[in-house]
Amino acid sequence: MRRTGLWLIGARGSVATTAVCGLLGLRAGLVPPTGSVTALLDTHVPDGVLPPWDSLVVGGHDVVSTPLAKRAEHLARAGVVPADLLGPIAAGLAEVQAELRDVPQLGPQVEVAARMVADLASFRSRHSLDRVVVVNVASTEPPAPPRPEHADLAALERALSSGEDVLPPSSLAAYAAFEAGCPFVDFTPSTGVTLPALDELAAVVGVPYAGRDGKTGETLVRTVLAPMFTARALRVLSWAGTNLLGGGDGATLEDPDHASSKLRTKASGLAALLGHPVVAPLHIDNVPDLGERKTSWDHVSFEGFLGARMSLQFTWSGLDSALAAPLVLDLARLLAAAHRAGRVGVQGALGFFFKDPLGSTEHGFARQTRDLAEWVEGL
Repeated sequence: MRRTGLWLIGARGSVATTAVCGLLGLRAGLVPPTGSVTALLDTHVPDGVLPPWDSLVVGGHDVVSTPLAKRAEHLARAGVVPADLLGPIAAGLAEVQAELRDVPQLGPQVEVAARMVADLASFRSRHSLDRVVVVNVASTEPPAPPRPEHADLAALERALSSGEDVLPPSSLAAYAAFEAGCPFVDFTPSTGVTLPALDELAAVVGVPYAGRDGKTGETLVRTVLAPMFTARALRVLSWAGTNLLGGGDGATLEDPDHASSKLRTKASGLAALLGHPVVAPLHIDNVPDLGERKTSWDHVSFEGFLGARMSLQFTWSGLDSALAAPLVLDLARLLAAAHRAGRVGVQGALGFFFKDPLGSTEHGFARQTRDLAEWVEGL
């Protein structure tokens, strides 16, 4: 059996830990693949196109040292992971824990990247993996100020070789992944793989990538509802949203600099979906007692025949890690299949999974669904 590595950046966070627990449960036949898009696709593609669950081997990098089992216990208390699953997967969690590495914190970025590349190469060699897919699920960063080196691979490599620190952490992770010959997924709204120099590197190395910012809740609903208004010739006048969340995400996004990355990706597709600019204020508020739960409320004001003014409101309440985790596993399987099929560069059809789809201007969910199905059939 071909074996595929899944390397998680932010491996001890809520999304990563939920993904690991879910994968271990799926392997053991203890949980169904609810929420997994590729589980649906498996019924439409030949066996072997997508790596099976039991072929995935997990490792990762993180800046925190909380043991994975302790993180899983926290998620069980929060209602994200079934408490009765922890016993049966304890040995599996210990195996993954042994494959987690600290992100190097000291030294020039060229040396940090080299150590990250060495970790990936060692992981691939130890487990005789055909390929390793790197998925960034770390905390959201503030937007990175542009630098000339970001636009040109040769300039970037000269700067790194001279000891300069020119990349935000998310982009350094993408750089290391590509240097190691690994496909890369940007599941966060951080700068990450969006730099032209990194797109150039992916082409040179010959690996696919996808991103960015996983679409799991409020924005998912928007991509379904907004085309309804345009199809019925109803004019949306404003679309306001408020997001309440706790946990690590709530604390991180309480900082306006960090929140600005998230707000930009959440709002990026609305005008494209509606076909015109629209007033669309968005707010993110940290409510610590919500823990892992996120609640979003949207108010849509629209105009109908003869100028009649109407409105739509909806509330979405969900456990974001439980919504995101199966998508992380899906993307690992899909990027592994793309790499095996010789795909290179940004995979726009995987925009189905993202708020700010790289390589695609399509935001409508129905069209994205068709594009994904056609892309998978092409593998």
